Amino acid sequence: MAARDDNAPPPLSLWLAELPNTLPIILSPLRRARRVAAAAVGGGRPVLVFPGILSSDSSTALLRRTLDQAGYHSHPSQLGFVTGITPETLAKAEARLGALAKAEGRKVALLGWSLGGIYGRVLAQRHPDMVELVMTLGTPFSGDRRANNAWRVYEALNNHKVDASPLPDDPSIKPPVPTIALWSRRDGVIAPASARGLPHERDAEVEVPFRHFAMGSSRPAIARIVQELNARLSC
Repeated sequence: MAARDDNAPPPLSLWLAELPNTLPIILSPLRRARRVAAAAVGGGRPVLVFPGILSSDSSTALLRRTLDQAGYHSHPSQLGFVTGITPETLAKAEARLGALAKAEGRKVALLGWSLGGIYGRVLAQRHPDMVELVMTLGTPFSGDRRANNAWRVYEALNNHKVDASPLPDDPSIKPPVPTIALWSRRDGVIAPASARGLPHERDAEVEVPFRHFAMGSSRPAIARIVQELNARLSC
């Protein structure tokens, strides 16, 4: 069997394997967070969480609830139902970040799942004075914008091509803050290389064994996210 091309969209078999993970996302607001190790490490640090395309803050409810249990102050994006990224939605995200940084009196860690990670990286590029760290979960920030199985959906929902963004920002440029990319070879939506990025595009990359739809909804994946945040924000 030929080796898989990390720069190519995932095969159909991986995409189909994602579908059972949609139910845990839908039920996220109803699911109880389990206690995670090192529960006090968060130290009250604020974390702003951005959901992926075709979802809203309800999809990150379990993730945020677990972050709170781990000692962080998690916050929803308040962007509503996300269908893409435009100057208008980014302006809302900028206002949200500014309000949180002011209210918390400190820098905010940004956590973005899939498309949500594009919001996080661009915000950190524009406002590094407000951002402590950016962590992306299966975010296609690097390489070919069509190296995924979601670009056709994106173009159907938006009035621009996936590689012709209405924003002047390039999400592949590393923000001047610590930037960590979580990616998976089991991802059925995003090409591994696109979510991993090149060495000059992020500070660290972490391979995880989770599917794309599970990255922010399964308890093992969320525990790993907390572990990575603890390790990078504990100093």
